[in-house]
Amino acid sequence: MNNILDQNLVLKDKKVLLRVDLNVPMKSGAITETSRIEKIIPTIKLLVEKKAKIIILSHIGRPKGKIAEGMSLEPISKKLSLLLNKEVLFNKNIINENTLSEINKLSSGSIMMLENIRFNEGEELNNSKFSKKLSNLGDLYVNDAFSCSHRSHASIEGITKYIPSYFGLQITEEINALNKITSEIKKPITLIIGGSKISTKIKIIKNLIKKFNNIIIVGGMANTMLKYAGSKVGKSICENNCGTLIKEIIENSNKYNCKIICPVDVVVAKKLEGTGEIKDINEIDDDEMILDIGPKTISSIKKIINDSNTVLWNGPAGYFENPNFENGTKKILEIISQKTKNDKIFSIAGGGETVAAIKKFKKFDSLTFVSTAGGAFLEHLEGKTLPGIKALNRNV
Repeated sequence: MNNILDQNLVLKDKKVLLRVDLNVPMKSGAITETSRIEKIIPTIKLLVEKKAKIIILSHIGRPKGKIAEGMSLEPISKKLSLLLNKEVLFNKNIINENTLSEINKLSSGSIMMLENIRFNEGEELNNSKFSKKLSNLGDLYVNDAFSCSHRSHASIEGITKYIPSYFGLQITEEINALNKITSEIKKPITLIIGGSKISTKIKIIKNLIKKFNNIIIVGGMANTMLKYAGSKVGKSICENNCGTLIKEIIENSNKYNCKIICPVDVVVAKKLEGTGEIKDINEIDDDEMILDIGPKTISSIKKIINDSNTVLWNGPAGYFENPNFENGTKKILEIISQKTKNDKIFSIAGGGETVAAIKKFKKFDSLTFVSTAGGAFLEHLEGKTLPGIKALNRNV
């Protein structure tokens, strides 16, 4: 694994294109959770120390190759500047013929952040012309965005074909930790998985069913499962036309003897700012939405976790941002951290919202490993070779 700590690597005066994941949660233009920004600081500090010229590439949201309001990286560049206690120049334009001349003006040890890389159409298309254009902006490339490395995008995979490429400090730490965990994983294994859409995680669930003993589904994904089973979910976050996917999950779970668990009771309200009422899943009114799991569900999750040797968690149990709907997520975290402390089980959590919850409830050091990655975290544990990692290994 070639990383930026390689003894022979000269970084002084080199233009280093640093790909990081700054896709942080924001509300009304303000950053609400900073874990992903904090995690990249060691790599940036090392590059500053080595007198490199640092050009940061990152994204926020899914602007689909067009400039989108509210998706600028400018507020993030300001926050990074505060955390580093060092100026971070922000280049407001999308990459054009002037970008290189602006980069060339950088002095050694200085930092420039480019605007949202996904404002460029070629990024998500992994367009070779755009990849080459990107590579022309620097002397070498460093990927420190593990959480984006499951994407075959220009700034993750395509660029490595045209420029010497290396692993950053954070991505190296993440891969080493996950490899260690994967090699020492012990059954019974339980996955707790949430998120708004089951369709985005269907492949991962299908593949993990073969390896896991229990899959507990919470959040918006659980609403879709409950609706399929005939429960009324009111105006909850829910996907339609997922019958075939769910049927496949159930068939596979029976085939591989993996138990699928969904909520039996929930906390509902008529609006996100509401106070919440506990109801069984067959009692939900049309004007109500599911915003958390109920006590019976928490109790059954506790029993499953207590009978497990390995627990993986990706996705909160409810709308934990409102204290009235934080109980499910908070209790899951308490159960996992207690079990980790007492029985020395492997407990792994990943994903932006999950990390935000862990931070909110001050349990960051109570689990075996916490990853800021979501999809990449699950796919790596599933045994897939991530395009971004494969590209860097190929470039060695």
